[in-house]
Amino acid sequence: MAAGTADFVVIANRLPVDRVTAPDGETLWRKSPGGLVTALEPVMRSNGGAWIGWHGASDEKLKPFDHDGLQLVPVHLTEQEVAEYYEGFSNATLWPLYHDVVVAPEFHREWWDSYVKVNRRFAEKAAKVARKNAVVWVQDYQLQLVPRMLRELRPDLRIGFFLHIPFPPTELFQQLPWRKEILEGLLGADLVGFQMPGAAQNFVRLVRQRVGHKTHRDLVYLPDGRTVMARAYPISIDAAGFEELARTPHVLARAAEIRESLGNPTTVILGIDRLDYTKGLRQRLRAFGELIAEGSLHVDDAVFVQVATPSRERVQQYKILRDDINRLVGRINGDVGRIGHQPIQYLHASYPREEMAALYRAADVMVVTPLRDGMNLVAKEYVACRYDNRGSLVLSEFAGAASELKSAYQVNPHDINGLKASLLEAVQSGPRTSAKRMKAMRKQVMENDIERWAGNFLRELNEGPGAHAMTLRPSAP
Repeated sequence: MAAGTADFVVIANRLPVDRVTAPDGETLWRKSPGGLVTALEPVMRSNGGAWIGWHGASDEKLKPFDHDGLQLVPVHLTEQEVAEYYEGFSNATLWPLYHDVVVAPEFHREWWDSYVKVNRRFAEKAAKVARKNAVVWVQDYQLQLVPRMLRELRPDLRIGFFLHIPFPPTELFQQLPWRKEILEGLLGADLVGFQMPGAAQNFVRLVRQRVGHKTHRDLVYLPDGRTVMARAYPISIDAAGFEELARTPHVLARAAEIRESLGNPTTVILGIDRLDYTKGLRQRLRAFGELIAEGSLHVDDAVFVQVATPSRERVQQYKILRDDINRLVGRINGDVGRIGHQPIQYLHASYPREEMAALYRAADVMVVTPLRDGMNLVAKEYVACRYDNRGSLVLSEFAGAASELKSAYQVNPHDINGLKASLLEAVQSGPRTSAKRMKAMRKQVMENDIERWAGNFLRELNEGPGAHAMTLRPSAP
C-alpha cells in the first residue's frame, strides 16, 4: 500500500474536535478538552502529524480536513456500528470485563463481528495516511485489533499502543470468547503501554499462557523475530495549565460565588465523575448521608457537591444507574435535609474546564472513590489546582492514581465504615496536616505531567528493539 502524508499518526476512537453550530448556522469545529491532544499537539505539528478518529455522527462520511494546523482524518460509522462496535462490544463487553466485572459483561457474536470490521476500517485508513517508516500510536480499548491489522498492511511502521483503562487479571480476561484474537491484535504493536505495572504483567502472562510465545519480564518474543515490549506509563494531566487556570481572577471569583451559593458552609466536599457504575457514587453518597444522619457532620456545616457528567446514555446499565443515583440522592436529602439546606447538591451535567477549576478551588475535600479505575485524572486535576497547599483528597486504593498520590486519604470504597472514617478525618484535618499532604502530592503531579508521559512513551517506542532510523522531533523549533 502506498505511503501517505504523515510521519506521526494518532489513532483514537474519536477525533480531538467537537462540532458546534455558530449563531449564524455555520458548522464549526472546536478542540475537545483533554490532556491527550494537548500533549501530542506539538509532536504532531513538528512531524506532519495526522489524527484518525470518528467525528461523532453516524451514517455520515467526511473528507479529511485541517483544524488549527492539525490534519484530521474522519472515520465513518453506521448507526448499527455505533450500537454494536461502540455501545455494544466496547462498552458493554470490554468496559465491564476490564473493570473487574463490576457489572456482568455481555458476549454477543454480532458485536464482535462489528468490532473487527470497524477496527479494520481504522487500520486501513492509517495505512493510507502514514508515510514510510512513520510512527503510529493507537489509543485505547476500542481499537485493540488495529496494531496487528496495520502491521499486516504496513510492516515498515513503528506501532505503539496505549490502554487508558485497567487490563484485567488472567481469571477475568479468560472469560472473553475472543481472548486470543485480542492478545494477538495487541502484539502487532512494538510497544504496548499500560497504566500500571500489574496490568503489563497480566498481559505478558496471558500471552505466554494463551498464545504460547516466549516471554522474559516485559518482553515478548514473536516467531517472526520481532520483540514486543509491555510496560507501564501512568498517564497524567496538563498540570501547569490547570494551575494557571486556577490562579485566574475569573476562576477565583467563581469559586467564591459557588461557596456563597451553597450558603458558605464550613466544609464543601466535591465529587466529579462521569456517570458510570465503576466510579463508586453510591458508596460515597451513602457514607456522607450516614455521617450527617448520625451527627458526625452537621447539615448546616457540610455540603456534598456531586457532579455526574452524562455518559453513554443509550446503554441500558447507564440508564439504570442514573435512576438509582437520582433515587438515592432524593432519599438522603429527604431523610436528613431541611428547608434551605440540602446536604447533597447533585448536578447531572457537564461543565467547561473553567467551571471545573472553580469547583476544585471551592472544595475543601475532594472525593475520588472508584471501584476500579485505570488512573483517574480528576484526582490529579484537583491537586494541580490547589497551589495554596490547602484541601484534602480522599482517594480509592483501586484507582491507578493511588500508586502516585500516596499522601491522599486512601480508602477501600466497598468499606462504608472505612470510607466514613476517612471522610471525617479529611474534613477535620488541620491546616498543617493538609499542607504537608498536599505539598507531597503536588510535587508528584507537577513533575510528572502529560508531556512527560507522552515523551517517555514515544522515546521508548522510537528506541526499543527493532526501531528504524527515523525518530520523532519532540516539538516545534
